[in-house]
Amino acid sequence: MKNTPHRGLLAAALSLCALLAGCERPPMESQQTGYRGTAMGQVSNPRLTEPLLAAQTLPEPLPAVPAPPGSPLAKDVFKNVKVLGDLPVGEFTRTMQAITNWVSPQQGCAYCHAQGAELSDDSLYTKVVARKMLTMTRHLNADWQSHVQQTGVTCYTCHRGQPVPAAVWFNQDGGKHAGGASALGYGQNHPSMQAGLTSLDVNVLSRYLVGAEPIRTGTPQALPMGSPMTIRQTENTFGLMIHMSESLGVNCTHCHNTRSHTEWSQSPLARTQAYHGIRMARELNNQYLLPLTSVFPDHRKGPGGDVAKISCATCHQGVNKPLAGQSMLKDHPALGGVPMGTATATPPAAATTAAAPN
Repeated sequence: MKNTPHRGLLAAALSLCALLAGCERPPMESQQTGYRGTAMGQVSNPRLTEPLLAAQTLPEPLPAVPAPPGSPLAKDVFKNVKVLGDLPVGEFTRTMQAITNWVSPQQGCAYCHAQGAELSDDSLYTKVVARKMLTMTRHLNADWQSHVQQTGVTCYTCHRGQPVPAAVWFNQDGGKHAGGASALGYGQNHPSMQAGLTSLDVNVLSRYLVGAEPIRTGTPQALPMGSPMTIRQTENTFGLMIHMSESLGVNCTHCHNTRSHTEWSQSPLARTQAYHGIRMARELNNQYLLPLTSVFPDHRKGPGGDVAKISCATCHQGVNKPLAGQSMLKDHPALGGVPMGTATATPPAAATTAAAPN
């Protein structure tokens, strides 16, 4: 009995440690993003953001290749050039080398071109996929400036020197669960990176970034009668929001105001960009990645046989602007979907010291 107070103190200390285990060690940084007194602010952890920003470095651009008037085009010199044939031969070769550096620096040209075969040969699945991705990149830069703005994207934005981007996703079944009354788990309570390791639906991205389920679940009145939305749909929306927050390294007030998350007129501009970003990712998955299902070999597919798909994290990788807002498109305007002559290569700008709010 004499040890009871000590045991109580020990239990209290252990409980406190357990409660604090999910918290981040101070000091934190808070940046005001709205009117004073409205709790509009971006909270960040410098121990996490500084390494992320330091990693947003650009590869040195290859020297520009002069193209005098009348220079032959790639489509007139090489066979089976279906995407970048409007480039002069020198710039075409430069672009091919840049893509190799961005996507397969270890494997080299042989990652897409079969050794011993003609360059026009399409026997490797990687070449077929690369052609589709080039078409996608040009379309994205030309037709989705509502999201990518003038900054644009290149292969490096997602790949960062890897043949497969680090932040892709596959469908998940939620794993095994109990039978009987506990059999219907709705994909929950199986922590998944898609939903920020929460207990929410593990397949939330397939609902919104492949499917087009309604995201808005809030109503303008309290306790609405006959609302078609369910608690489960609300949880799915929360799962998507958590994914976006984790992918961009921001909190809810980056896109929403604190008074009413549903009110568009009082929301930051970033919410409009996110609106277009969701639809952009959905279109790219459905029009460019899913059609490649029969092209990818089984070892490149997920457990359910589906291909890798993109999400907010694929480009953003933890920062609110991919590559901290630095543009590589200025050195490779051909990827913007606009025919060009000579690229003017400029050295990459230094990474910004802070991820500025949109």
